Amino acid sequence: MNGGGPQDGRRMGETVNWGGLTALIAPAEQQGGTVGVTVVPPLGEPFAHRGDRPFRAASPVKIPIMIELYRQIDAGVRGLDDRYRLRTADRTAGSGVLRELHEGTELTLRDLIYLMISISDNTATNVLIDLAGMDNVNATMRSLGMTRSTLGRKMKGRPAQGDEQENWATPNDYARVIAAILAHEAASPDACERMVAMLETQSCKRRIARYLPDGEGIRWGSKTGQITGVTNDVGFVMTERGTLIVSVFCEALPDPHVGEQLIGEIARAAMRATGTVEPLYTS
Repeated sequence: MNGGGPQDGRRMGETVNWGGLTALIAPAEQQGGTVGVTVVPPLGEPFAHRGDRPFRAASPVKIPIMIELYRQIDAGVRGLDDRYRLRTADRTAGSGVLRELHEGTELTLRDLIYLMISISDNTATNVLIDLAGMDNVNATMRSLGMTRSTLGRKMKGRPAQGDEQENWATPNDYARVIAAILAHEAASPDACERMVAMLETQSCKRRIARYLPDGEGIRWGSKTGQITGVTNDVGFVMTERGTLIVSVFCEALPDPHVGEQLIGEIARAAMRATGTVEPLYTS
């Protein structure tokens, strides 16, 4: 049964026609890129293209770091008001603002998580990896069913080089972890609600949210990622018609702007196919 947007009256629960997504992915890959996509609709079967193929994770790996920290908060090991003083040795390359701030700047744990998720601050992330423990983050990923994704190293603002470990991700694993947060299965219900709210602070609106209209009752959140040759985004769109999960990883596209456009178009096609919201057609 063919599907369409809300304007043609498709009922939620009918079989979703994913043809719009495949029509976007094929040309990108014919030009030499590799694209992995998993979309989980409010009802019906998910869509996956290279769903189990490992991609360089870039910053979406910051989601399971956040989850492990909130699990430690749930256990009473840490608190959101815990204090950390920035050290010169903490500063690292790549995105963020902490590398520009003076030694001794005091931040709470919540501040660090916010900076990691909202503006993808790499210095904040590396501090949080030390606090959470890399092995603990990987154990949390396994407990959530993320069997083909790993945190192998700290953030350096570039792909791994030489014999460095890499951070790997699959579209299926990251759709799964977003679903676990939304379902209050990743940590306590209160912690999961805080994580949803944190994902909603995402400052980059050029990917999953590129064609999402503003409106009462429309919520979205995501975690973007970008290093040389890699453009990613993982997140959700919530409306009164249901919740849509979108997980997209792109490699070897001509430049990041092409990747951002493609992710936006994939999310728009998913919104239309599932009837979750009528998207915009300009950006």
